[in-house]
Amino acid sequence: MLISIDSRGATWYAGTGIGTYTRQIVKYLLELDTKNDYFLFWSGKGYEHFKKYNNVRVSLSSRKHHRFWEQYYIPDIIKTKGVDIYHVPQNGIGLPENKNSIYVATIHDLIPYIMPETVGKGYLSKFISQMPKIMSSLDMIITVSEWSKKDIMRIFNIPDEKIKVTYLAADDMFVPMDKHIAHDFIRQKYEIDKDFILYLGGFSPRKNVKSILVAFSMIYKNLSKDYKVVIIGSSKDDHQFLNKLAQNLNIGDRVHFTGYVPYEDLPFFYNGADLFVYPSLYEGFGLPALEAICCGTPTITSNVSSIPEVVGDGALLINPFDTEELAKAMEQVLEDNEIKLDLINKGFTRASNFSWQKTASETLKAYESLL
Repeated sequence: MLISIDSRGATWYAGTGIGTYTRQIVKYLLELDTKNDYFLFWSGKGYEHFKKYNNVRVSLSSRKHHRFWEQYYIPDIIKTKGVDIYHVPQNGIGLPENKNSIYVATIHDLIPYIMPETVGKGYLSKFISQMPKIMSSLDMIITVSEWSKKDIMRIFNIPDEKIKVTYLAADDMFVPMDKHIAHDFIRQKYEIDKDFILYLGGFSPRKNVKSILVAFSMIYKNLSKDYKVVIIGSSKDDHQFLNKLAQNLNIGDRVHFTGYVPYEDLPFFYNGADLFVYPSLYEGFGLPALEAICCGTPTITSNVSSIPEVVGDGALLINPFDTEELAKAMEQVLEDNEIKLDLINKGFTRASNFSWQKTASETLKAYESLL
C-alpha cells in the first residue's frame, strides 16, 4: 500500500496542536510501519531524517502559490505514483478537488462552526466555505475525541462508521524532572525566580485566560507563598488585552508574559510550576492539560467539551464560566498538599493511557480498514 500524507502542517503550524499532531503522527507511523510505502509532502527544513527510512519518499513544496500545489502538483503526484490513500492532517484544508485516491482527513474540531466569534475572520471564512465540500470528498474521517466525533456527526450528518477516533498523546519529553533543575533553568534563561502558576495554550478568547487573572487577583493575598502567574505564548489574539487586564487588576507585577518559548523548553515550565491552569471554554482534545499531568504537575481544567474525556480524574475539573469556582480551586490546590499529591498520582495514572505509538497504531488500522 502506498500512503501519502500532506505533512506540510508540521512546519507551517509548528507550536500549535495541528502542527504537533502532524509531526508526531508522521514520526510514529514511520517508526511503526515498515510494510507499506510512504510519500510525504513537506515544506521548509527538517526533512533530512526521513532519509533513514527505505520506504519513504519526500516531495518539497513551497508555501507560496499553495493553490497550485494543492490543485495541480499534488493530484498529479497522487495519480502518477498510484497512491492508495491520501491523508490530510490539518482539518482537510488543502484537499485536492481532483480525486485520484482514497481520501482521509483528520478533523480536530469544528470550532469555527461552534464558536465562530473566537476565530479569525480569514480562517473562519476559509473553514466555513471549504468544509462541506471536504466532508463530502472524504472516505474516512479521523478525529481526536468522542466529543469532536459527535460534533461532526451532528453538524454534517456523517454516519458513525465513517469516523474513527484516535486520541492524541504527549511527547515523550513531557516527563517529571528534578524541580531544582527546572527552577534553575527557568531562572537563568527567563529570569523567573518565584514560585508560579502556569498557563500555556494560546490567547484566543476561547482559551479563557482572563479567568486565570481574575481568579488569581481574588486569592493571591490569601496564599502562603508569593506566587507569580506565568503565561507562555507569542503576542497575538488577546495578548494585549490580557496585559492591560493584569494592570487593571493591580497584579501586573505578579504576571509574567514570556512571549514565544521554544517547544523543547516547555517541560521545564511544566515541572517548575506549582499548578497548571487551563480553563478553556472548548477543545477538540486539550493537549496542554495532558502534557501537564504527564509531568506530574497538579492541574485545574474545564469540565466542558472534550477535556473531561481526556484528563478523567487526573485533574481538578471546574466550570470555566464560574470565576469564583476557579479561584477557590486554585487556592485549594496551592494550599493543600494532600489534594496536590492526590492530583499528581491520579494524573500519572490517567496519562499512562495515551501514547503516540498507540495513536499511530490506531491510524494504521484505520488505513488498512479502507482497503
